[in-house]
Amino acid sequence: MRLYITETRIVWEIRKSEKIDTYRERKMEVDRVQAIASLSKNVDTMPSEFIRSEDEQPAITTLHGVVLEVPVIDLSHSDEEKLVKLIADAAQNWGLFQVVNHGIPDEAISKLIEVGTKFFELPKEEKEVIAKTPESGIEGYGTILQTEIDGKRGWVDHLFHKIWPPPVINHKYWPKNPPSYREANEEYAKKLREVSDNLFKYLSLGVGLEGHEMKEAVGGDDLIYLLKINYYPPCPRPDLALGVVAHTDMSTLTILVPNEVQGLQVYRDGYWYNVKYVPNALIVHIGDQIEVNVSALFLITSMPIMVPPSSIFPVEPLCTLKSA
Repeated sequence: MRLYITETRIVWEIRKSEKIDTYRERKMEVDRVQAIASLSKNVDTMPSEFIRSEDEQPAITTLHGVVLEVPVIDLSHSDEEKLVKLIADAAQNWGLFQVVNHGIPDEAISKLIEVGTKFFELPKEEKEVIAKTPESGIEGYGTILQTEIDGKRGWVDHLFHKIWPPPVINHKYWPKNPPSYREANEEYAKKLREVSDNLFKYLSLGVGLEGHEMKEAVGGDDLIYLLKINYYPPCPRPDLALGVVAHTDMSTLTILVPNEVQGLQVYRDGYWYNVKYVPNALIVHIGDQIEVNVSALFLITSMPIMVPPSSIFPVEPLCTLKSA
């Protein structure tokens, strides 16, 4: 089965400090994982560069038979004080939580997943039109996102581009097909900003700040929203491979839109656990920038689902919290 994960990372002041990987990707004409998977049908082997070491192989490192139920928070809760406490507790003790009744219509999410799916179903030549270049930084269609460790690769292709604010958007890296791609992304981005503003407010109140201070501290209206669609083709040996290596996110927040195929794992209490998705929920992951700004009051959870880009994010603790 295919796993599509759509994620939006909200970041501040991206600096394109490294372009080596996108350059190498084009120069070496890296094989897309989707193409490799098509050649691996009906076999139980895979190229060695995708086989992880034993301390990373899912079959060995995952605590099987147990599905982790991370906190599920209803954003329509009528008691704001209780809602703030629920979010603060989840951020502090988990670093990851799911939100329901978040305000993004199911139809908007379905359309976003649909256009992303249709893009990856296009012929290879059409997808390559918006492939990454040395000038594009992290934006575009690609396979490599950061330097691989020990020459290992993740079993994933992706599409990455900015969706907000308008001055930073380059539609050159947005697919022209399917035709509804742009409309679906713009509608989702509009609704998502409302969700993220509420999350920043509740997180800010949860650490004793004014509701507006958290967002202002991490960039305010200059925050950049990046959309990344991950495509994980059917894998002949999922027991040996990872879509992406374990990581924390360099963003302020990462908001995941999973589909019905389970694939996210979280490291907790010394074990890797599969995470149970709630239908129509968004998965919120606290990023490194918030962790720095609140002086480690929130837990940063490691996840083997996405590799952060080669970018620099200059952040420092909030003055209000430096003495905490």
